Amino acid sequence: MTALADGKVRCDACPVMCIIKPGAAGACDRYANAEGVLVRTDPHVLLERTIGGGGRVKRFLAAAADWDGELVGGDATFVTAVGAGTTYPDYKPAPFIVSSRVEGVDVVTVVTEGIYSYCGLKVKIDTDRHLGHECSLVRADGEPVGHVTTGEYGSQMLSLGGVNHLTHGGKSEGRVTCRTLMDLANGRAVELTIDGGASVIVQAGAAPIVNGVLEERMRVGCGSATIGMFAQQWFGKVDEVVVVDDHITGVLSEHQAGKLLGVQATGIRMRGRKSTPGRYFQVADPGVGWGGTNISDPLEIIQGFDSAKGARPGLRMLMVSTTGEQFAYYELDDDLKPVACDLPQVLSESVARIKENCEPALCTVLFMAGAGGSLRAGVTENPVRLTQSVKSALTRVTAGGAPVYVWPGGGITFMVDVTLLPANSFGYVPTPAIVAPIEFSMSLEDYAALGGHVDHVRSLDEIMTSGDGKLREPFDPTLPWPLQSTARRS
Repeated sequence: MTALADGKVRCDACPVMCIIKPGAAGACDRYANAEGVLVRTDPHVLLERTIGGGGRVKRFLAAAADWDGELVGGDATFVTAVGAGTTYPDYKPAPFIVSSRVEGVDVVTVVTEGIYSYCGLKVKIDTDRHLGHECSLVRADGEPVGHVTTGEYGSQMLSLGGVNHLTHGGKSEGRVTCRTLMDLANGRAVELTIDGGASVIVQAGAAPIVNGVLEERMRVGCGSATIGMFAQQWFGKVDEVVVVDDHITGVLSEHQAGKLLGVQATGIRMRGRKSTPGRYFQVADPGVGWGGTNISDPLEIIQGFDSAKGARPGLRMLMVSTTGEQFAYYELDDDLKPVACDLPQVLSESVARIKENCEPALCTVLFMAGAGGSLRAGVTENPVRLTQSVKSALTRVTAGGAPVYVWPGGGITFMVDVTLLPANSFGYVPTPAIVAPIEFSMSLEDYAALGGHVDHVRSLDEIMTSGDGKLREPFDPTLPWPLQSTARRS
């Protein structure tokens, strides 16, 4: 912070270097001018393990000096980077380098809020609907913010953000991308549109809404897998089953599962490209209809029935989607044409079983970023040693106390499930870039060995008794305690 005339201050927490009037906040809303002093507008979060555990409870704000709850020590308190501040302009030590004693070992946690231009979100959307072709642009408020990436089993995948959308597009694209990333990371609902595809409302931990329709379940499997799972339950109750799927449509009588059970040939002739017996690709175009195809009438994928290959009047056929949400029952007439009939109760049970085996549809949002020079320089004067320490498992990386996955290879590239962090852990700076918490925990001995800023280490007691506002949040006992394995390694 630099004091200026008329009570103004210059904030140095990011490259924007806002000049803030008294009583006003900077462009990021994270820092403000309180009577000539630069202060944070949101509290610094500490996580505390409570006796008896329990799940997450309502958060509350209190000044540390006024804390009237149970006193806890180093084994039960973790100082997160949420609300801690940054190292900008890079050469400064991290805002908090905290020492405590855990399981008889002196440990250090280096705490900072990273400013990430190189960051984005990986979004998993559980749905059987076709959202858009791979590489199609994903937009928010009309601006490109990402693209559709390769789909996974029962889910559509989006890749959002990244340095190109944040900094290499127009000013509006960067602003919208930054806001979209921050809102999704903080658990808010965001509407996205996909070029040539669907509109989808995404919210971490909630069911997606595709073209205005709330998704209830993800598919039990592809059409072939569904045949394999339920063939035994269909045997003897129906002559043919077709499980409609955009990727692999299954046909019971031709499938190996049907062959081994002794299901007789039905002479069915399918559209699409035959892969292996009972498995068909490209029976229809992708869409939001049956099984992720664009059809509303399942008979569109059937060319006909051949009497020379087993077709006969009265043949019973069930057609069902991979979620069990769409189904139809037919019997062949004398001309071998399928006639729609009421679904027999004995088959209703199998359709219900498919639905039962479909897991609830949810949106999963993973924040992904590369911890670069400014973060590492805040830990040690020789940044590469921190990278080496992380790769050697001497240093544990967390984000807001939540466990992260660190990618192999160079650098510290990590991913974290945003629902595991304290609420509103993510912020922004108008460069634009995302601000996210990161913590590095290790033994004090290891910290000194990697050339850490040991002169700036502060005790946990000092942090807890400072007069600054603290947000004390009970730690989720279903997660690994951030300091536990650090102490055991030592």
